[in-house]
Amino acid sequence: MTDSKLAPAPLRLDAAVIGAGVAGLYQVYQLRKMGLNVKGFDTATGVGGTWYWNRYPGAKFDSECYIYQYLFDEDLYKDWSWSERFPGQPEIERWMNYVADRLDLRKDFQFNTTIKSAHYHEDTGRWTLTTEAGQTIDAQFVISCSGMLSAPLENVFKGQDSFKGRLFHTARWPKESIDFTGKRVGIVGIGATGIQVIQTIADKVGHLKVFIRTPQYISKMANPHYGPAEQAAYKARFEELREKLPRTFSGFEFEFPAGAWADLTPAQKRQRMEENWEFGSLKLWLATCPELFMDEAASAEVSEFVREKMRERLKDPKLCELLIPTDYGFGTHRVPLESNYLEVYHRPNVEAISVKDNPIDCVVPEGIRLKDGTVHELDVLILATGFDAGSGALTRIDIRGRGGRSLKDDWSRDIRTALGLQVHGYPNLFTTGAPLAPSAALCNMTTCLQQQTEWITACIEHLRNKGAKVIEASKALEDQWVAHHDEIANATLVVKTDSWYMGSNIAGKPRRLLSYIGGVGQYRQKCTELAEQGYAGFEVQ
Repeated sequence: MTDSKLAPAPLRLDAAVIGAGVAGLYQVYQLRKMGLNVKGFDTATGVGGTWYWNRYPGAKFDSECYIYQYLFDEDLYKDWSWSERFPGQPEIERWMNYVADRLDLRKDFQFNTTIKSAHYHEDTGRWTLTTEAGQTIDAQFVISCSGMLSAPLENVFKGQDSFKGRLFHTARWPKESIDFTGKRVGIVGIGATGIQVIQTIADKVGHLKVFIRTPQYISKMANPHYGPAEQAAYKARFEELREKLPRTFSGFEFEFPAGAWADLTPAQKRQRMEENWEFGSLKLWLATCPELFMDEAASAEVSEFVREKMRERLKDPKLCELLIPTDYGFGTHRVPLESNYLEVYHRPNVEAISVKDNPIDCVVPEGIRLKDGTVHELDVLILATGFDAGSGALTRIDIRGRGGRSLKDDWSRDIRTALGLQVHGYPNLFTTGAPLAPSAALCNMTTCLQQQTEWITACIEHLRNKGAKVIEASKALEDQWVAHHDEIANATLVVKTDSWYMGSNIAGKPRRLLSYIGGVGQYRQKCTELAEQGYAGFEVQ
């Protein structure tokens, strides 16, 4: 008997969806409703996407619960009640499971399945996907819903395998609870995730060492409990939110006020900043003034306001020097929300260690060794070291398009897409949360991911109605979009700052703002126009 007779036949699908998070669940639901033979695949054992993997201590929404929602079904929205304004990961994971059960989606997903490769065949106009377990999938369409922050940077330092204690990456946190009592804990990274972990575990560990390279601006989180009255109040806004969110700059409920920032008096500017700060969300970032992203003077004023708020709480000049940014503007990095994070550094069991001029050299069996030879002994090491954002989830799969071209190779030279929805050279491959769309970073994710999956569904339906089988973004369309994206991006201060927004955290990654910064509403309009023009700029056959 030959090997070919032993091998099972490929699983034949109309569409294969990679990922079981916010985008993947909704994409599978829509395509199934359209009558397609569709299946979703995920490495995890269950649904949730980022909310399955990111179960580290303190993991929370930084979008208000009532906007981080599916808005295509009013009953689905109203039949779930959140317990607080910014719920934690366990509650969010329960919500994702509620959605999966309510829409009867589990039967359409295959879990414990990692897609290793996806190769396009020009003769058939179809894709062959292979899994790490050796399964073969034959699909007409591949839709990546694999997430913009799902490729963690785990092997960051030499010697990690030699560490005698327990080492965790925040994006691969174990399901069992970790007892920190009496432990010497070190954490590397003080971005949004690191801040959540630090403020959550500081009072639970024996001693906490925070290794600090790049200081971060913060914004205060106000997180009130939600009882029946609060739940009824936000549910009553369903129609308002469904209409408003897709049309704002950020996909949040916030809008920039009318008028120029420069025309306000100092007192008026102060009042707006104070009100947005006290609101206790991302409003200071996303609703103070659009000039914050483009104008050095406006950036300086808002940045100094935040520094002042941080100085008031830190008090200690040494901590201020270590923890308050001075060489970039507020909002040009991701803005973390926090709850009493700065006060953690006043605790006697917490030590802030600068590694800016004396960087981490390696991990040794005892802990972390710095460049000058100092060894910090630890029982637990936590890496909040981030992700290969936007592109990493796709480049970690061996994706081959027309002529065998490699997406990893293409993007190692230049990260390009057509509206973050397709890549020229890769027919019938659709992407969500990919580079050059707002969903790569600068958006309330559910707002943008719903819009993208709905656009993809409508596009596939258009193809089927025409009797066409293949669609690919033309080089001209991709060139136009990249030029438009870059023109807007290069007018902002964001591109002048090194951050994961620019791919700066990955050695050799091409420098380009990963997220479209022209606004969620404007992006949506451009996608809609393309569809209304019969998918102008796409090659259909």
